[in-house]
Amino acid sequence: MSVQFAIPAAETPAANGHGEAHSTATFKALMLGSIGVVYGDIGTSPLYALREAVVAASGASTAATPQAVLGVLSLILWALIVVVTLKYVVILLRADNNGEGGTLALMALAQRAVGKGGAAVVLLGIVSGALFYGDAVITPALSVLSAIEGIKLVTVTFEHCVVPLTVIILVALFAVQSRGTARVASFFGPVMCVWFAVLAIAAVPQIVRHPEVLLALNPLYAVSFMLHHGLIGFVTLGAVFLAVTGAEALYADLGHFGKRPIQTAWLFIVLPSLAINYLGQGALLIANPKAIENPFFLMFPDWALIPMVALATAATVIASQAVITGAYSLTRQAIQLGLLPRFEIRHTSEAHSGQIFIPRINLLLLLAVILLVVLFRSSSGLASAYGISVTGTMVVTGMMGFVVVWRVWKWSPIAAAALIAPFLFLDITFLAANLLKVFEGGWVPLALGGIVMILMYTWRRGSRLLFEKSRKLEFPLAELVAMLEKRPPQRVPGTAVFLTSDPECAPTALMHSLKHYKVLHEKNVILTIETAPTPRIDDAERVRMEQLSETFSRVTLKFGFMESPNVPKTLAIARKLGWQFDIMSTSFFLSRRALKPAAHSGMPRWQDLLFIRLSRSANDATDYFQIPTGRVVEVGTQVTV
Repeated sequence: MSVQFAIPAAETPAANGHGEAHSTATFKALMLGSIGVVYGDIGTSPLYALREAVVAASGASTAATPQAVLGVLSLILWALIVVVTLKYVVILLRADNNGEGGTLALMALAQRAVGKGGAAVVLLGIVSGALFYGDAVITPALSVLSAIEGIKLVTVTFEHCVVPLTVIILVALFAVQSRGTARVASFFGPVMCVWFAVLAIAAVPQIVRHPEVLLALNPLYAVSFMLHHGLIGFVTLGAVFLAVTGAEALYADLGHFGKRPIQTAWLFIVLPSLAINYLGQGALLIANPKAIENPFFLMFPDWALIPMVALATAATVIASQAVITGAYSLTRQAIQLGLLPRFEIRHTSEAHSGQIFIPRINLLLLLAVILLVVLFRSSSGLASAYGISVTGTMVVTGMMGFVVVWRVWKWSPIAAAALIAPFLFLDITFLAANLLKVFEGGWVPLALGGIVMILMYTWRRGSRLLFEKSRKLEFPLAELVAMLEKRPPQRVPGTAVFLTSDPECAPTALMHSLKHYKVLHEKNVILTIETAPTPRIDDAERVRMEQLSETFSRVTLKFGFMESPNVPKTLAIARKLGWQFDIMSTSFFLSRRALKPAAHSGMPRWQDLLFIRLSRSANDATDYFQIPTGRVVEVGTQVTV
């Protein structure tokens, strides 16, 4: 997941093209930010992970034996060490795309390395992106529910308040998204630091009373548990994985905080706190097997329960905030990479381009999250639905990581496989264990991911077919310019900018303008907007100009896939290249295509209709490219797909 933390623009680590911190952005500030944002999800896993894993390990028995508790604890601790520390902190944080991380950034990096054979990589990117939305729906529901459930330990009369309270908190959380995350984010770091400190402090007395729990640090207990528990051990793995959900955030937020702050925060604060807390919960269960009802909250004295529920709620809201804004970031990347239609994107900060709000995604997430809470009604029920989307994303990340290690880092295929295969094997094992939970709720993220995959594939395929069909009908731009220079029509003052996705062909708006108005502006610009396979583009490379004739020029604007295109602002850069651009004497001509299903198409009819529906729902190009509406002329055409 990804989130935008409030770091001054001049201090953003991604701005320097790599993931390291500037001297102006203090290392401690970046580390504090990473604790608050990156580790919100994985930091709240102790609320439910050990409980669910021990319940799974218990099988039909009412209470787990000390040996089972030690085995489960060992599995959790070594999952944190191998999956999170080795795979993500040590290896994947080095696989940055110009300082940016995350699923689609890795996809763009791998696709660029593979070249023409990148279709399979794009498919992997679609799969992982789609699965992330499943994670983005389940994380807020599960996290907040698990925190609010702590009030049941205060008195049973509060039990009926859990679901309504959870819904109220979630509605409030999604309602404030439009205000931006900057102010909220400034509190994330300190709150999560308190959270991790409390996790460790509360567990120490339990460990002191039962130091035998430290035997779980021996990986042989994990191996022995798996060998002696057969299918139950395999089922338990699915619950153990709950302890490492959120590991993708380490990689996804690379560009916001830099590699070293994220690594340092994990190794010296987050990992020790999580390990101590899990050991404390394990010690409590060894002493009192009945504490399996809620081992996390039962570590605290009665007087501390209500304050801990409040702190846990704050921590889970932070975890939810991270995944919600991550969904915004992923959506913007998907739009720029041509995987989704244009949605309205609002910028909530003038200084930080990464702080965005997408109303449509926010509403869809809220409805899906509330539906899950009402449907499952408990964190134990939702835990069965959790894990499949995250493990699926990790498997895909491992596959694309192999491509990057092989083709980008220039390792031999054998060496790359030797590095990645053990992690991939572990990820696939976790995925297989989670797939056992499909009928208990695991179908939810699979269904959500499947729907998003169909939407992404349909949009990408339909856009390509429409481009190919339109190109066959269009007139070559060079020939048209030559004809108009020989026999020019009536000229009118000003500049006309014609937007087109194919700079080699005459834009439809230009052809219709000549056909109906029979006039031509004094200056005409054929404008193409490209999305680069890198997250951001330097201003020096953003504008490319080519003079076609005295009255025609071709301009290409390039944006990174994590940037929001602002055409007027970017065209101002062209002044340095000699173009006297004045927005008040410039008209922008856009083609608005009304799509109709064709008798014979490259897609099934249902997919044609879906593509047409997606096209109609797309945000207006004027708003998306931030062009002043008073300077836009739209020309309508009808096209079959």
